[in-house]
Amino acid sequence: MKLLTLNCHSWQEDEQLAKIHYLAKIIQENDYDVIALQEVSQSIAARNVCGNMKEDNFVSLLQVELEKLGAAKYDAVWDFAHIGYDVYEEGLAILTKHSIIKSDSFFVSDSIDTTYWKTRKIVSVTVSYYNQPVTFYSCHLGWWDDEKEPFKKQVDHLLHRVENDELSFLMGDFNNNARMQNEGYDYLIQKGLYDTYKLAEKKDEGTTVQGKIAGWDENKKNLRIDLILSNQPVQVTSSKVIFNGINREVISDHFGVEAQINV
Repeated sequence: MKLLTLNCHSWQEDEQLAKIHYLAKIIQENDYDVIALQEVSQSIAARNVCGNMKEDNFVSLLQVELEKLGAAKYDAVWDFAHIGYDVYEEGLAILTKHSIIKSDSFFVSDSIDTTYWKTRKIVSVTVSYYNQPVTFYSCHLGWWDDEKEPFKKQVDHLLHRVENDELSFLMGDFNNNARMQNEGYDYLIQKGLYDTYKLAEKKDEGTTVQGKIAGWDENKKNLRIDLILSNQPVQVTSSKVIFNGINREVISDHFGVEAQINV
């Protein structure tokens, strides 16, 4: 099973349409089974075209590019968590080429006010992977030391939804540096989650953010905050950072993470 997670930083990037096309090209080449995306935005003022998706929805445009390239058909689930930059509905998405058994979206923040930028939501899908149900969560959580929306409470809300007897993967931007001890990353591991990067037989250096970005305005370190976690131990053949200028071109202020897992 091939997995990809990426915080897209959508509509904040120069040459955004070209980067959507490039992302589609890499998805086609690598033939991922499931893709979790964060910061998947659409304009508030744009025209509705399908359900809650509007004509400039990032993941909808990505699907169009995939179809143009003749890639495998990827179904998408998307929902928005909060208003971003006053003009966007910012959300999360999951794409998969496998049959979707069920999908969901739910708040993990105390706030459910979508006009508040710290409001956090999760999108999930359960797919049939060779007749086995596997659930995936696209996650974009808050910061460890946030007094208004503490990370620990968001994790607790999230894990309350995760069924222990069913294989699940939590993928995305956790906004906590895995290299920082006694904070959010350690809390995730203490709650019984497994880091596929740590389990991988082959891996690279792991950095997914370099320097300052939105939410990390004072950062001068190399961070590993984009993760693929599982609720059960799994065999991980490889974990690689992608879209970092070494393994493919940079297309966001975050690098992506791809994992090859034997299920």
